[in-house]
Amino acid sequence: MKQLKPRRVGAGDEEAAAEVVVPLAPRKDYCCWSWSWSSWCLLKALTLLLVLLTGVLIGFGASANISRYYYYTLLTGTSTSSSSPPSLISSNSPTPPSTLAMSSEQHISQPFMSFVHPGSPEGHSMTDAELFWRASMVPRVEEYPYQRVPKVAFLFLTRGPLPFARLWERFFRGHEGLYSVYVHALPEYVLNVSATSPFYGRQIPSRDVSWGSITLVDAEKRLLANALLDHSNQRFVLVSESCVPVFNFPTVYEYLINSAQSYVESYNIDVPQCAGRYNPRMAPDVTEQQWRKGSEWFELSRELAVDIVADRRYYHVFRKHCTPSCYPDEHYIPTYLHLVHGPRNANRTITWVDWSRGGPHPARYGKASVTKEFIQAIRNNGTQCLYNGRPTTVCYLFARKFAPSALGTLINLTTTLLDF
Repeated sequence: MKQLKPRRVGAGDEEAAAEVVVPLAPRKDYCCWSWSWSSWCLLKALTLLLVLLTGVLIGFGASANISRYYYYTLLTGTSTSSSSPPSLISSNSPTPPSTLAMSSEQHISQPFMSFVHPGSPEGHSMTDAELFWRASMVPRVEEYPYQRVPKVAFLFLTRGPLPFARLWERFFRGHEGLYSVYVHALPEYVLNVSATSPFYGRQIPSRDVSWGSITLVDAEKRLLANALLDHSNQRFVLVSESCVPVFNFPTVYEYLINSAQSYVESYNIDVPQCAGRYNPRMAPDVTEQQWRKGSEWFELSRELAVDIVADRRYYHVFRKHCTPSCYPDEHYIPTYLHLVHGPRNANRTITWVDWSRGGPHPARYGKASVTKEFIQAIRNNGTQCLYNGRPTTVCYLFARKFAPSALGTLINLTTTLLDF
């Protein structure tokens, strides 16, 4: 269609001019309008999608910050009013927190050190379930991001006073940083020692314990778990209030730190005090052939200590079926290690005790019995054992059972035979 051009009109011709129509190309204009509308809709959809994705990313970031802040407060027991959560690694360090490998010379933040060295065990209020869960955590990175000096943890299981505390204080003296002390006593008992004593502030949150019941195993696991919170603790020795060391600290430390095995007595003989305590209801988890007995006074590596604290399967079997007259403290750990870690256990104890007199308790030695010759006989009595696959005559590092009256004689021996 030919386009018509409007004619020029004057002021009196507005009405006529209004009737002049200039046809356009409606189809072409409509198509352009449609395309613009679709593009606008698509652009709007993409914009909304971009906003949505941005919101999701911001949400993940906020969640990560909240989780990290919660983790920080859980480890340190503190909170902060700062809007940004503190880092576990000091911001002054040239290495970012995401870096896994860190040289021992770099600055380590206080919150991190509070995690690997938690300080006094008296300060926490965790339940056993919470404590065991946290203590069973194992880092998958083998290299330590700080200068770690391995320590020996001494776990004292006692009803109350420690009559040989003075002897142990001499034993530990001068070796700070190489040992840790943990004491499990009756809940109502408060250990009365000076602020300079290695036992000061070392009582763990405890529970009532009954002889011959699973509560003794609970106490042992409680001691292990508290000690595992300190990541420098490498070896774990269970001792009683009647135990004494028969060698000086350097000898004990080198012996344990350099050992390739743990020291838990574990055997099975056909007598009422051993095989006769097996309950057939323990099968199939624990068979009669797998049943073991041993001394309660153990020594464990860190790896085995973690596994014992984390164990639920065999613990529940013993809790249910190893009832009084079974004595779980003499069977649970020996049986568990035989089932799970046989080659890593030396199958012997490093705590000497005299059962030659018979009865349910070992012989007890007081002032009249404790002499230099007696202690020397414990240290080297002709017994041979294996240490890292080689024969040795140094088989016992500790001894029990001693009466409080023996303290004076033992103190006198520290400057001669015992050399501490």
